[in-house]
Amino acid sequence: MVRMNRLVPSLALLIAALTTAACTSSGENVIKIGAAVSETGRYAEEGKHVRQGYRLWADWVNDDLGGIEVGSHRYRVELVIYDDGGEVESTAALVEKLIDEDGVDFLLGPYSSTLTGAAMEVAEARDVPMVEGAGASETLFQQGYTNLFAVMTPAGNYTQSALRALADRGARTVVIAHADALFPASVAEGAKRWAEVYGMEVLAVRTYPRGVADVIDIVTEFRSLTPDVFVGGGYFDDALLFARAARRLDFAPGAMVLTVGPTNPDFMTEVGAGADYLIGPTQWEASMSYRGDYFGSAADYAERFEAKWGRPPTYQAASATAAALALHLAIEAAGSLDRDAVRAALRDMDVETFYGRIGFDSTGKNPDRPMGAVQIRVGQARVVAPPDAAVADLVYPAPGWKER
Repeated sequence: MVRMNRLVPSLALLIAALTTAACTSSGENVIKIGAAVSETGRYAEEGKHVRQGYRLWADWVNDDLGGIEVGSHRYRVELVIYDDGGEVESTAALVEKLIDEDGVDFLLGPYSSTLTGAAMEVAEARDVPMVEGAGASETLFQQGYTNLFAVMTPAGNYTQSALRALADRGARTVVIAHADALFPASVAEGAKRWAEVYGMEVLAVRTYPRGVADVIDIVTEFRSLTPDVFVGGGYFDDALLFARAARRLDFAPGAMVLTVGPTNPDFMTEVGAGADYLIGPTQWEASMSYRGDYFGSAADYAERFEAKWGRPPTYQAASATAAALALHLAIEAAGSLDRDAVRAALRDMDVETFYGRIGFDSTGKNPDRPMGAVQIRVGQARVVAPPDAAVADLVYPAPGWKER
């Protein structure tokens, strides 16, 4: 039975809680799971992949498994997803609606650390567990939240594998640019730390406003510093801006490491041949050796995703499915929809999956999961780090733009 929320004793909440306790009018057992995910706004591209990852999981649960096993019964999943438009206020309001009006049993996360923080404020106040795969900023795990569980590698470690591989190849100087937001700031802070750990000098760190339309000034300044490595911490559109500006201004460091963009097939389509040799951190790739009892291997998951959506999965999509799967497994382990029991099962989780190991520390992080790195070659993003996951050799230094 779903535990009643003590903090909002409203009639609407009472009705919602009773509605989600078990059954539809037809007598079918249902678990209602909610999420606010960008369909429009600044995170529309990334949000699309998150929604597809969630829906793939829900359809698989309902159609292939016949529901989530809770004790001796099977419960079908009902996903309730609203478009937050990429705005903090909208995310918070929609998560309130999901809990107070729609009566969801549990939550899945939005896209981006900023929106995840907004969702968590509400989830924590209502004492509703939320599992997510797209809010990686370390600041999220420093708030004392008891209902936050994140399957992905934290943002501070995004560039670790790439920078280590580049240092091993002789890179000695780094410049870093990042958007003024939680996730990019964490990426940049981590990049600075790992560069110094691996013996590289950080020549400059620059911050730019979210949603900026032009990065020419930053690229012009960095070109004058002649660094070995450029790190760009931002989102999909930021990666496009830096790749295009670097080519236009003939800024050709030995390596360009860009978050979010290079792992997305749409990025390669947008940039064309200029995408070759660009490097991107990745949470997951189909070529990795991960395997679990559900979905099979990473390659099996990718095949299922492409059959459903007509395109290969990005790591954002895989992260979303992994978050939903973690919640699924916790419900089955608890044998109950009681939020306390499911929360305890999440804290005790230690499982191998198509996405790699999932297990949470006391702050809700998945701390032992390594980050990978891909390098684009001839329109394909191939894993080049860490060594035990690599399927191709890292090319460093990259050729100049005219040679690509």
